[in-house]
Amino acid sequence: MTPAAPTAARSPLRIGNASGFYGDRFDALRDMLTGGPLDILTGDYLAELTMLILGRDRLKDPRRGYAKTFLRQLEECLGLAHDHGVRIVTNAGGINPAALADAVRELADRLGIPTRVAHVEGDDRTPHHPGSLAAHAYLGGAGIATCLREGAHIVITGRVTDAALVTGPAVAHFGWTPHDHDHDRLAGAVVAGHILECGTQATGGNYAFFTDHDPARLHRPGFPLAELHEDGTSVITKHDGTGGIIDLGTVTAQLLYETQGARYAGPDVTARLDTVTLTPDGPDRVRVTGTRGEPPPPTLKVGLNKLGGFRNEVAFVLTGLDIERKADLVRAQMETALDAAKTRPADIRWDLARTDHPDAPTEETASALLRLVVRDQDQAAVGRTLSGAAIELALASYPGFHVLAPPGAGAPYGVFEDTYIPQDAVDHVAVLDDGRRIPVTPPGDTRVLEPAEEPSLPLPLPEGPTRRAPLGRVAGARSGDKGGNANVGVWARTDDAWRWLVHELTTDRFQTLISESRHLSVVRHVLPNLRALNFVVEGILGEGVASQARFDPQAKALGEWLRSRHMDIPEALL
Repeated sequence: MTPAAPTAARSPLRIGNASGFYGDRFDALRDMLTGGPLDILTGDYLAELTMLILGRDRLKDPRRGYAKTFLRQLEECLGLAHDHGVRIVTNAGGINPAALADAVRELADRLGIPTRVAHVEGDDRTPHHPGSLAAHAYLGGAGIATCLREGAHIVITGRVTDAALVTGPAVAHFGWTPHDHDHDRLAGAVVAGHILECGTQATGGNYAFFTDHDPARLHRPGFPLAELHEDGTSVITKHDGTGGIIDLGTVTAQLLYETQGARYAGPDVTARLDTVTLTPDGPDRVRVTGTRGEPPPPTLKVGLNKLGGFRNEVAFVLTGLDIERKADLVRAQMETALDAAKTRPADIRWDLARTDHPDAPTEETASALLRLVVRDQDQAAVGRTLSGAAIELALASYPGFHVLAPPGAGAPYGVFEDTYIPQDAVDHVAVLDDGRRIPVTPPGDTRVLEPAEEPSLPLPLPEGPTRRAPLGRVAGARSGDKGGNANVGVWARTDDAWRWLVHELTTDRFQTLISESRHLSVVRHVLPNLRALNFVVEGILGEGVASQARFDPQAKALGEWLRSRHMDIPEALL
């Protein structure tokens, strides 16, 4: 048999990002289109909280439920995208991608710009979950790939995984398939997509070691892009002349963000984060290689957003002396008043933040905050009941009584939970500009997700003198939310710091440093290639960000709190 002629290698695909969330920098779309060459420009607008917001939008108007910002951005930039030959892929369709696709077509017609707009359907599972405001499956990139192969200039999706905005264009461009021989390539695209998805978090935004860099470079970080190659490797970079920094640290930080174990599962492929290797590739360039892939799990995650009830809060300001006794007094008074009310709130939580300083030079720095949060299914129980009890104490409580703001009527809050369904339970469909509907076949090769085997650890550092110092002197961190859980990724910048960190920052030590986690389940994952540990704290965020269960409801600063805690650190590392 005559061997088939080798196919010509396809050129790298330059994929940029112009949005990390609904409300990100408005000018980013224009900046990315004018800053340098691109093939694909992506925009990530969705998060768990965003789906709840869009669900409430659709309740008010069935024609809504998408990110309206994207349409306004496109009004300024559709001509630029057309002139530069850049195709746009975005999940701005939210819970109504068909409506946004129609709106984009109307915009293109009004502007006189020939534009083929396609969208992806199949993620909406709301009818299957009565009582949910929005229930959506996380789809992969196959529907996006179909739209692009059929000639779409703009592809609009609803709920897809963040990485799908990159895997879809990559599959369309390189011709990859969901089979074993392309799993590593798909996994490389997933990793690139994960690094790009939060925009400027990959270019120096929210970066633990920001003080190492010129502040002027961080004032306005540029958005990232990936040069993705046919073998699945990539280079993370940004347009020349834009602000921000891309180095091993900024890319490591984003790679650890909102992940869990070594296996990073998605509907396209399961990427092994413990195989990823990062190397410098010049100024503001980091090469990503070595990523291994495995078959995706047989199920899809479905995010359920519900209205949980009503919520209200009041913050009592306690100033000067006897802070604890002032807090005890007003708490007892409020509890008595709430007990006597016609409807006592079902959930009552108190937190005292000792922000006060002795002999303080200003009244504000002499003050602590006592925060009361109430929740109930009955709005009156958290509205009139709370406001009446709090305000009636104005002249009858601790000296210096005042509050940051009087409590209002009580606002609805959301709760998030997830469930899983078989991949073939959804009707994944690519809807083209001419109305054709092309079904998307789920991957046939799947594997049930299992924890990765524990890697071997390096030898600990030799014994030597230590000094009490903040962990952040030798380790970076980035944290975030996944439903009711939080993750804290911690990484070392040198081999010696890694040898110390991996042996010292155990699960027990983490729970000692982070007091909120002591009675929760904490799982540690080791990623030696990245010199990183990833801690998953289960249940610390209650029922998700929309429930606002804690002071930092998305755990964005949990990693910085950990870095501020003191440990006995070898002097050789300091």
